[in-house]
Amino acid sequence: MTITLEPWGPVEPLEPALSVRQVLALERVLAGEPEVVAGAGQLDRPVRWVHVAEAADVGVMLSGGEMVLTTGVLLAGDENAQTEYIQSLHRAEAAAVVLGLGRAFPAPPAVMRRAAERCGLPMVVLHRPFPFAELTEEVQSRLVRRKFAAVSLSEAVRTALTALITAGAPLQLLLDEVAQHAACPVVVTNLAHRVLATAGERSAVDDVLRDWERIARQAGGSEGDGWIRAELGGRGERWGQIVLCGHRGDTAGGRLLADRAAEALVLHRMLGGVSAHSWEEQSAQSLLTDLVSGVVPARQLLPRARAAGLPVNRRTFVPLVVRDGDPAQLERMLRLLGMPGLVAELADGATAVLLSLARDQDAAALAAHFAARLRTESGDSRTVVAAADPRTVWDDVSAGLREARHVADAVADSAAALDLPAVVRLRDVHLRGLVRLLRDDPHVQSFAERELDGLLCAAGDDLLAVLRTYLATGRNKSRTAQLHHVSRPALYRRLEAIEERLGVDLDDFEQAASVHIALLAHDAQQS
Repeated sequence: MTITLEPWGPVEPLEPALSVRQVLALERVLAGEPEVVAGAGQLDRPVRWVHVAEAADVGVMLSGGEMVLTTGVLLAGDENAQTEYIQSLHRAEAAAVVLGLGRAFPAPPAVMRRAAERCGLPMVVLHRPFPFAELTEEVQSRLVRRKFAAVSLSEAVRTALTALITAGAPLQLLLDEVAQHAACPVVVTNLAHRVLATAGERSAVDDVLRDWERIARQAGGSEGDGWIRAELGGRGERWGQIVLCGHRGDTAGGRLLADRAAEALVLHRMLGGVSAHSWEEQSAQSLLTDLVSGVVPARQLLPRARAAGLPVNRRTFVPLVVRDGDPAQLERMLRLLGMPGLVAELADGATAVLLSLARDQDAAALAAHFAARLRTESGDSRTVVAAADPRTVWDDVSAGLREARHVADAVADSAAALDLPAVVRLRDVHLRGLVRLLRDDPHVQSFAERELDGLLCAAGDDLLAVLRTYLATGRNKSRTAQLHHVSRPALYRRLEAIEERLGVDLDDFEQAASVHIALLAHDAQQS
């Protein structure tokens, strides 16, 4: 497949960072004692430039967004000219007009004031003599600095994100870089507002996600509140958004940053050959991995779960783990069965599934139905789904997922799995499950080493395998000989060698049980 990449776009013309109100608040301007005599409701208009002009037809010289400074010397005594002057500024979309009072106009001219009010054009008079050159120098130097800063920001963001993409960095590192520049939470969503990824200070992100569904649809559309969006997509297809949540800088700079971030994410997706759906998988994987590890308290993960689209209010949660399961197949099954839930691949071939069911639904029956369909779809009657008991409190979900993971580990590579039900719980794995739960205990590890010391070497590998089968079959010598393809006399010799190395009598129930527990612990630790 050939991918044609569009070059990074040029820096877009930016709205100035100064409004009429901000210009009037400058120290140099305040020295002229400014008074707004018309258009007071339009003081948040952006000022793109400052222009000193005495020409009566100044409007033809403007391109929009200028603050025009004048003494009105050519307008004095001609009310029609004064009205036309204001109207020409309005037609040219000037930001405001500033009139210096003096010989031409010792007081605010009523005709100009009324015309400006009708047009909604801010009109300001200066009561003290004021050198216009100082104002133009102050404002225009600020505008140039702001525009230069915007260009510098664009280049800095572009360089940083391009370097990360070139180095093959994951999505999260790109978002972390964007959040550092934005100094606010950054959220990536699909078109249904489901959160795919986040970045920023954890507490601030959690505050944003706590009521995400509502604020994403309401406040999320208002750039005035610092919520700045950029579309994600290409080739005529939209598939998501990146949102700067509560950006406190100027709107134009925020839009530039969001646009640069969006370009980088689209490029990252194209070069990585990933889809928006794979980002959803990464989001679920990050959430469930954090739940299983228990490093982050479950309560702190609740906003992420809700924002990821998992129903969490008044629900019953069913933690499941499938060994060697296909996450895509499991997600497809959830959709077919109409079961809300998250699916994520964990380490060592385990896939976690967290079902979210209504309180009045039969959790055990639905889990069994899910497991039965999985066996049918996979075509393997030995496929088992490890499950913990349903949880009705979100804080208990982490422990439930860890329990299901322990159960899945307990039945992994076990001959006993042939006789297990489709849904396996802790009570179904008996001693093997207990040992798995305790495998990291130093006392258990020491016990296993001490009991099996004579066989834990390269030369003892064959004997260890014979011992494992012998104990798993309930000390059935005929079955053990058959599984290892040896004669009964040959098996007897091997069992005698095992007893000699371990210093035990395998016909003694207590000694055999002790060795069996040690072997289960050893296998659990090795896995």
